[in-house]
Amino acid sequence: MRYILALILSLLPLLACAQDREAQNRDTWEDRAMFQGSASRQTLRILSSTDRSFFAPIITSFLAQRPALAIEYLVSGTAEIDRIFRQDPSQFDLVISSAMDLQFKAANDGLALPIEDVTTPDWAQWRQSLFAFTTEPAAIVIRRADFAGHPLPQTRQDLIQALRARPEVFRNRLGSYDIRQSGLGYLFATQDARASETYWRLMEVMGNLGTRLYCCSGDMITDLQNGELAVAYNVLGSYASARTKNSDDLAVILPADFPITMMRTGFVSAMTTQPEHAGDFIRHLLDIQSAPLDPQVFPLPPLIPASGSQPQFAITLDPALMTYLDRLKRRTFLKEWVSAVIQ
Repeated sequence: MRYILALILSLLPLLACAQDREAQNRDTWEDRAMFQGSASRQTLRILSSTDRSFFAPIITSFLAQRPALAIEYLVSGTAEIDRIFRQDPSQFDLVISSAMDLQFKAANDGLALPIEDVTTPDWAQWRQSLFAFTTEPAAIVIRRADFAGHPLPQTRQDLIQALRARPEVFRNRLGSYDIRQSGLGYLFATQDARASETYWRLMEVMGNLGTRLYCCSGDMITDLQNGELAVAYNVLGSYASARTKNSDDLAVILPADFPITMMRTGFVSAMTTQPEHAGDFIRHLLDIQSAPLDPQVFPLPPLIPASGSQPQFAITLDPALMTYLDRLKRRTFLKEWVSAVIQ
């Protein structure tokens, strides 16, 4: 009896830690959904930064041929995804994120399972472990009413001039990612800065006008639609296009000087207990983009544009992605960004 009591007491702290971890993870999910097969007995867990509305038809089409399988779809921010997954990689079967640099580092660290027999261009995969399946640009999204009678900016320099010409219109009505919290926001910012010094001039102008900082593109688009923002910078183009498809209130502008295009990527956890099903899901992501593309099944921008070639200005899957993940470089970059934007 004493032995049993001692055993119970020794297990209580472990149980409490597990419950605390689960409670903490529940608080981090922006969305959580279960997709059931008609006779599901096994469950794949997908950790993702992509809104459920975009992935639901992809998952449904995958499960249609697999009635014994279910999928739990867990949505969180890009930086949180990396943190949660690294905390316990055995808890998830697939990781899908728009933060290419964090995904690349995870694969490079050996956290992704290599998958054979995947047909995809060399530029869209890394060591058969990390796979790109969309190309999506960063966009400037503006509220047309605030530019009535004025030309729409087509480049970053145009936007700088527009903001300087009418500061009273834009003060406290500009939005962008808080790159201290958003993995995708940090990726866009570092790639932007690498491409041109215009980025830093724009950040200073936006900072002087009181830029509002956001976790994600959806919130920026909502505040543009309700008039709280006049301009949002580096918004995820696919989300902006989807939200403005049936509305003329907003304009989605891909900067003509140097558009930054990210590739949404996915990998199978090296610690998955269901490598076959998880690998099949990656193959499904790539297969359903084969012509003719059905937007009802795959509502995201395809990996390969209609031209059939690698998209211009796409951020490439190579070790250079990890440059700004270096702690010193990240600290330096964030310090400069805070000085420019928050002031």
